[in-house]
Amino acid sequence: MNHALTDRNAPWREQLRASMTPKERSAIKRVNMPVLSPTERIKNMAEVNLGLTPAQAVVEASRCLDCAVPGCVEGCPVSIDIPSFIKNIQKGDIRGAATVLGYASALPAVCGRVCPQEKQCESKCIYNKLKKAPVAIGYLERYAADTARDSVEEPCPHTTPRLGIKVAVAGSGPAGLSFAGDMIKQGFDVTVFEALHEIGGVLKYGIPEFRLPSHVVDAEIQKLANMGVHFEKDTIIGKTLSHEDLIAEGYKGLFVASGAGLPRFMGIPGENLNGVLSSNEYLTRINLMGAGKTECMTPVEKGRRVLVVGGGNTAMDSVRTARRMGADDAIIAYRRGREEMPARAEEIHHAEEEGVRFLTLHNPIEYIGDANGHVCAVRLQKMRLGESDSSGRRSPEPIEGEILEMEVDMVIVSVGVSPNPLIPDSIDGLEVTHRGTLAVDENQRTSLPFLYAGGDIVRGGATVILAMGDGRRAAASMALALMAESEP
Repeated sequence: MNHALTDRNAPWREQLRASMTPKERSAIKRVNMPVLSPTERIKNMAEVNLGLTPAQAVVEASRCLDCAVPGCVEGCPVSIDIPSFIKNIQKGDIRGAATVLGYASALPAVCGRVCPQEKQCESKCIYNKLKKAPVAIGYLERYAADTARDSVEEPCPHTTPRLGIKVAVAGSGPAGLSFAGDMIKQGFDVTVFEALHEIGGVLKYGIPEFRLPSHVVDAEIQKLANMGVHFEKDTIIGKTLSHEDLIAEGYKGLFVASGAGLPRFMGIPGENLNGVLSSNEYLTRINLMGAGKTECMTPVEKGRRVLVVGGGNTAMDSVRTARRMGADDAIIAYRRGREEMPARAEEIHHAEEEGVRFLTLHNPIEYIGDANGHVCAVRLQKMRLGESDSSGRRSPEPIEGEILEMEVDMVIVSVGVSPNPLIPDSIDGLEVTHRGTLAVDENQRTSLPFLYAGGDIVRGGATVILAMGDGRRAAASMALALMAESEP
């Protein structure tokens, strides 16, 4: 680690702190992210957030008080040295800022776009106690990563000499990529096996271009490839290659990061009608398989009046995609209230700007089909909020006799996902929870030696950054165990 970039007591850091008083810093208003206009963006898949200008980034970085005990680091699941990368931005050292990010994160340009900073690092910013807007950590992370990639020679994270120990990764989503990045830095030979025809997992098939452009993901993956990570596409661990095959080929450890790609439905009448599909299928066809592009043959439903069921980020991605695919009326139906929606506030705001309607406290109970077996209407049960459930949210309760029937010509169900059962079912002795997720300890170890797991296959559906945190913990634990085993 380059201590000149991270040492809080370095002369350059002390000079920056002395250049403004805390009162002067706190008087600066938080930056607003430049965005495409709603009327323009619903016509295409272009990225909505345009990124900060250099001047905006420097001013926002100057707001950071460089706290002696930074709460923001505590709130980051991968423990980025946030004040250090921000202060490097303030002094104009973008390469230095990117280097600091690279110590802890394999995907800074991704995390700067899709992580819920408002619930993690930014929620721990000291400005919250001062009743002021927190430092825009996510915006600055994106700025540093993008600028280093596009404008300066991007640093390649330091790696140690090769140890000659092979480890495998099942899945190339955020957990798998984070694990691979940390293991390659420590000298292991890493191969990532991906079932699909493109590397990136949920980053590619689950998140639309207008929120996370594919070229950004590709650049992060290429950085790992440059470090020595090997990628194999179209390979399914548990089918194409078994756990025994990996052992026979000399792999000493396996990290399972196969995600939760199995969609859930609600078990209500009419779910088998044409025009009712999962958000997984809908987004995969468009994001990964090019549906809607003139040069691609992939078919996809295109509704004029589209109902999306759910209130999370995937529901917002689906409904906003439907608008871009030509829906005149795109509606979110959510069984709880607006305040209980788990989606990021920014995504909800962008959806509203794009003309999405929100039908909260409504839950579908039946889909109605026409003579051709295609959905033409939905019956929605009106709800109210009762007592809090185990998660702390108030439980939705039906209001007896209050049913709304509404015409629709397409429904996208986004009410959660379940883990892919292929790997759990294919490896004897692997402990599985009642939810179908892999059971792991605090270091992401499963019930089998040198088999670790993380991300949605363990959590059953979570954020990119939490999955990355799992990957980092697994890498640290597996590396220690493998090196101890290899000692004479």
